Amino acid sequence: MGRLSGRFARLEPRRRIRRLVLGLLSDLPRRNCWTIAEWAGEATPDGMQQLLNRAKRHADVVRDDLCGYVVEHLHDEAAVLVVDETGDVNKGACTVGVQRQYTGTAGRIENSQVADYLVYAGQRRHAAVDRELYIPRSWTDQPDRCRAAGLDPDTAFAAKPELAAPVIARFLDAGHHALWVAGDEVYGGNPKLRTTLEERGTGYVLAVARPRVSPCGRALSWPLPTRSWRSARSRPRAHSACRAPAGSGPLLKFAS
Repeated sequence: MGRLSGRFARLEPRRRIRRLVLGLLSDLPRRNCWTIAEWAGEATPDGMQQLLNRAKRHADVVRDDLCGYVVEHLHDEAAVLVVDETGDVNKGACTVGVQRQYTGTAGRIENSQVADYLVYAGQRRHAAVDRELYIPRSWTDQPDRCRAAGLDPDTAFAAKPELAAPVIARFLDAGHHALWVAGDEVYGGNPKLRTTLEERGTGYVLAVARPRVSPCGRALSWPLPTRSWRSARSRPRAHSACRAPAGSGPLLKFAS
């Protein structure tokens, strides 16, 4: 938490945010302002609620601090970025973005919030570095509901794969490096995301749904002259020898 200390004007909120984070990381069966305040030894949840609901803060600045910390401490030249969605089951109706929707957390349709998360993954360790909350049409079509929850009433709807592109862009624009971007078929089925990665020269391995038709290697490679290719071999006996384009930039990468 010392890295974030400069983001707080006073000592009290700095100490309280530390207790809040530790509470969220604890094994409490339910983690909210009431349970965490009690766990932290506070008489009431007022301080925690004040910190989250009314205190002025710049969460995105802290997010950037966290991203820098993760890359610095988990640095790996072979690191990849993994984008995936996850949900938090929520029993209320006023939490921003909540609705009945599928969440992998429960493995079924539940009243929940869903967000895209970006994970920096090295060969041995990994950690989340960014997030983007999914705001369903049931919210974006109701400006008054957005306003009441503190959300910009002009918020436009964006599908989950569309949220991934700006999350990835923030990481790369900050000067961080990743060898690949990986994701499941939710993201592999979105041509805009693939195009964005190709335009940035960023390799990717994205799953695609079974019915999707993609061109085979021969169809992709026929325009390349012979001099553009070089021989390559993977691990012994794992695969037969293959030929890959030398210096021709990223090709479409698919995994199923």
